[in-house]
Amino acid sequence: MNLSVLEQYIEEGKSHDIDLLLIGNPELLQETTSHGISPLLLACYYNKPQIIRILLQHTKTMTIHEACAAGLTAYVEAIIQQAPSVVNEWSSHGFTPLLLATYFNRVDIVRLLLSKKVNPNIASRNEQLCSPLHIAASNNNEEIGKMLIEADADVNAIQATGETALHFAAQHGNIDFIVVLLEFGADTKIFNLAGFSPADFALEKGYKEIAEILAN
Repeated sequence: MNLSVLEQYIEEGKSHDIDLLLIGNPELLQETTSHGISPLLLACYYNKPQIIRILLQHTKTMTIHEACAAGLTAYVEAIIQQAPSVVNEWSSHGFTPLLLATYFNRVDIVRLLLSKKVNPNIASRNEQLCSPLHIAASNNNEEIGKMLIEADADVNAIQATGETALHFAAQHGNIDFIVVLLEFGADTKIFNLAGFSPADFALEKGYKEIAEILAN
């Protein structure tokens, strides 16, 4: 019962109620919500900074995945020093530390993980099968995208629905990101399962010049 209440409070942004609940029930932070993730990860996905801070005040231990999502660079580094093998492990919901750091735009943690020689091509273990580079491009995060590419991320990796990073960079009209992808061998002729190319993605969003470049 208390876990469902905590989950509801997180979703509704009731920070004061969460604080009061966790004072008497700190063990709730170690349980799994109905979404298959911890309360801390749930707050991260809902993008509730104030609630994240409160949850952290009541947190005694956390996984590397939670630390990556919450942006705790020093904590991530400490975990890696104690257990280096965790850097490529999947979370319970199918994401590696690098995937989560990329998803939440944690530039410093991405840089740290890549310095530890993590594999930049491990895809998520879920129905999306997305790589870190897919996520960076989908987020329109050129900085992280370049870091991943320089660490030998596969620019032509295909996710479950057939898109490459170039599809998403084209969709955002990010010419600088597109140029980097092309310089490292991105294929403009890869079509997704629906039959659309990166040029089609650009055109659909109104980026006609980019669509012409990619089509030719």
